[in-house]
Amino acid sequence: MAKRYELTASQWRAIEPLLPGKKGDPGRSGADNRLFVNGVLWVLRSGAHWHDLPERYGKWKTAHKRFTRWAEAGVWERVFEHLIEEPDNSYVSLDSSLVRAHQQAATGKGSKGGIRLWGGPEEV
Repeated sequence: MAKRYELTASQWRAIEPLLPGKKGDPGRSGADNRLFVNGVLWVLRSGAHWHDLPERYGKWKTAHKRFTRWAEAGVWERVFEHLIEEPDNSYVSLDSSLVRAHQQAATGKGSKGGIRLWGGPEEV
C-alpha cells in the first residue's frame, strides 16, 4: 500500500483559514492552496528533493518559491502554533521518521549562527 501524503478533510479545515491567498486577502489569490500544501507534505515526508515533486502538484520551482515565501512570511509558524494549541490535535504527530537530518548535520561544523529557513535555499 502506498503512503498517503495528502491532508484529510478535517486537517484541511483546521489550517485553511490560516493560509494566505484567500479571497479578500491582499495580493493574488492562491491557486489551490490544498494542492500546494499536499505537495509540500509530499516533499517533506518522502525526503525527496523539490525537483522530484510529482507533476500533479505543479511545477517544482513554483512550489519551492511559494514554500520559501510562506516560510519568510511566518505562515508555517502560524499554522504549527495553531495546531499545537488546538484541543483535538490527534492528527498532529512528529517522530523521527518525519524528521530527517542531512548526513553532514551531525558534525556541527560550519554553522554561521543564523536561522535557516525550513526547506529554503542555503546562502553561499
